[in-house]
Amino acid sequence: MIKIIDYGLGNIQAFTNMYKRLGFDVCRATSAFELEGATKLILPGVGAFDHAMELLDASGMRPVLDDLVLKHQVPVLGICVGMQILADGSDEGRLPGLGWVPGKVKAFKTDKRSANLPLPHMGWNDVQPRAGAKLFAGLENDARFYFLHSFFFECAEPQFAAASTGYGLEFSCAVSSGNVYGVQFHPEKSHHYGAQLLKNFAEM
Repeated sequence: MIKIIDYGLGNIQAFTNMYKRLGFDVCRATSAFELEGATKLILPGVGAFDHAMELLDASGMRPVLDDLVLKHQVPVLGICVGMQILADGSDEGRLPGLGWVPGKVKAFKTDKRSANLPLPHMGWNDVQPRAGAKLFAGLENDARFYFLHSFFFECAEPQFAAASTGYGLEFSCAVSSGNVYGVQFHPEKSHHYGAQLLKNFAEM
């Protein structure tokens, strides 16, 4: 059962609808108890890094998520701010992140290559998957997704980058470390490209 983590951020219904159209069993989880039985986890998010971490901690689901992801190796897909909080921390806030993927979230405005570009980075952009990235099966030569963000994930090591895109600088728009995956873009707003990616994750 795919469980979508509902801690107060993200368009839960959009993911639910898309997975149901794809023919997968899916439901939302709003408590630690409702996470029971999860075989896959979706961690959405919009807004600010610290606010997301505060809401996730307040939900009471954090210890169970750590247990599911780190001990039991349940695959998890973080989306937008849900990807950013996979990191160790962020320029946007002071709180530590989940630390599931080594790296730091950086602001576009702090890099001279992107400092003068309009923010947020908004709209469709081409994505270049890393060779063999399972999340992008069938999208190796045709990947285009919808973005809306002002911060990007800087991986601690190159092997954690699953895909990249360009906005002044080239940055990691998808990350992976073991059973942990994350995408900066919005697959639920990315038509058949997003549907393929979410299908790939469900079938891993």
